Amino acid sequence: MTDRLAEYRLAQGPLPDDYWLWPLYGKGFENLGLDGRPIRVPLQEPGPDQLLVRHDACGICFSDVKVIRAGGGHPRLFGRDLKTEPVVLGHEVALTVVGVGENLRAQYAVGQRFVVQAEIYYQGHNLAYGYMLQGGQSQYSLIGDEVLRGDHGCYLLPAPPDSGYSQAALTEPWACVEAAYRIHYRQSIKPGGIAWIVGTFATGNHPYTISRGFDRRSHPDTIILTDVPPAFAGWLRTRAADLGIDVITMDGLEACDFRDALADLVPCCGPDTGTGEGVDDLIVLGPADGDLLANAFCTLARGGMLNIVSDLPLPERAAIDTGWLHYDHMTIIGTTGFDVAASYGPIRSKLAYGGRCWMMGAAGPMGHMHVQRAIEVGPRPALIVATNRSSSRIDLLGERYAATARDRGTELVCLTEETLGAEGFRARLVELTDSEGFDDIVILAPSIKAIEEAAAMLAPGGIINVFAGLTRGTEAMLDLNPVIDGRQIRFIGSSGSSIADMRSMLVMVEQGVLSTNRSVAAISGLDGVYDGIYAVSQGTFPGKIVVYPHIVGLGLTPLPALKERLPDVYARLGEGEVWTVEAEEELLRSLL
Repeated sequence: MTDRLAEYRLAQGPLPDDYWLWPLYGKGFENLGLDGRPIRVPLQEPGPDQLLVRHDACGICFSDVKVIRAGGGHPRLFGRDLKTEPVVLGHEVALTVVGVGENLRAQYAVGQRFVVQAEIYYQGHNLAYGYMLQGGQSQYSLIGDEVLRGDHGCYLLPAPPDSGYSQAALTEPWACVEAAYRIHYRQSIKPGGIAWIVGTFATGNHPYTISRGFDRRSHPDTIILTDVPPAFAGWLRTRAADLGIDVITMDGLEACDFRDALADLVPCCGPDTGTGEGVDDLIVLGPADGDLLANAFCTLARGGMLNIVSDLPLPERAAIDTGWLHYDHMTIIGTTGFDVAASYGPIRSKLAYGGRCWMMGAAGPMGHMHVQRAIEVGPRPALIVATNRSSSRIDLLGERYAATARDRGTELVCLTEETLGAEGFRARLVELTDSEGFDDIVILAPSIKAIEEAAAMLAPGGIINVFAGLTRGTEAMLDLNPVIDGRQIRFIGSSGSSIADMRSMLVMVEQGVLSTNRSVAAISGLDGVYDGIYAVSQGTFPGKIVVYPHIVGLGLTPLPALKERLPDVYARLGEGEVWTVEAEEELLRSLL
């Protein structure tokens, strides 16, 4: 009897004349596919500089839901008209080469397996896989220069030879989790960048200075001065003339005019343009009001830093755009002294070893993954508190990971506000931390209230990481005083991953350090894409849904349901009904 899985792996059989895919024609689930079904399109031969690839497995991500909800208005689609140019979602992909263009035959061969680093940049533009480029919710696709010769090189990474398809595909979302703990921050004003120094009505003529990052070894190319005290402004101009730094003066600006004023200097400034242009360092002198800080934050470039230098407390909270904080890796720092450079120091991105960590909104797939990583990879906290506001799904997390955590010296506590009530919930958090607060708080639920509540529960030197994908324009009212005073807390954001993060995850998979399959909660063939994305939008499952595009006729199937539907597959699940390479192999042998 022919082993269909062996033939499939070799990828040397005849290819079909057409194939199935799920196009998105606009905003809303009613525009996913035609009448809720995928469509068939002709399969094209690869051009001389293209690869024809087969999508073997594709994870469904909450980001797919965001695209469906926003349509062409999604930030990564840059206003694309989906009616005339639909997109195919799916960026968590494992694929196999099934056709090689004549100019690529020295580099690639049929049967090679890869995963895709989805955050693709080509000629300065973001062309993410499953957004601007056709994604994994299709059986085949053509890949060209954008992926093979992108701004960071080739965005295809070889899959570990013995890995399963799901195991490889899920390195992409896992790399996003890994990236949240691998962020490296500048420790000075950005060399070659733009620094904007803003004084306020309450800024005194203090002895301001910049002790480092403003000398011959390292300095910005441009500084903008707005209402800077005369003595400091004079010092800056003298130093800038000596270093060849351009100086621009824009005095008398209202806070609401900041972005327009900057746009005249830096075309297309601001993170929402997709260019990442703007100010690299926005340095505010004195106890600025919330309006100034909020508007200043919105002028930052990708990776920009808002530096608050004030010897007096800030008078009010600031409406900080947490969507930009998340997507564009911005940071808020500060100092109570008069040396601007004192704010720039090491910012910890890894969890505090032996510390206390709060995972907020941890009942969903990404929450499970963050908790699993904290337990299996380290540095391990002594306490992980995983919470969800109202879902009993958090209990599943405890059932799955509490014993492993305990074996590795970490206490895992799972709580819901619904069970304890608001006052009891907060009292329990205080009790668990001995009234000292958390060293790390990871925001996994797209909730403004969660971010605002978290800030009050941080220990001195603590970190809030806004991992949840709040849309740009979503503002949280934040008290930034703990950033500049002796508590020295930090607000950071993380989104996406780099090629280095993907490589790190692939090594972890190959070495067995971390099991990406452990996060799988349900599977489906191509038919189950619609139901799968809708289930993610409703938070139906506590783990990932993996689609096998070349299986037709299998709808969305939770792993426990395999016991009745596909008992031979179920029999190969791991302990605790965990998806395995062996279960995947049986599935493909049975249904391809």
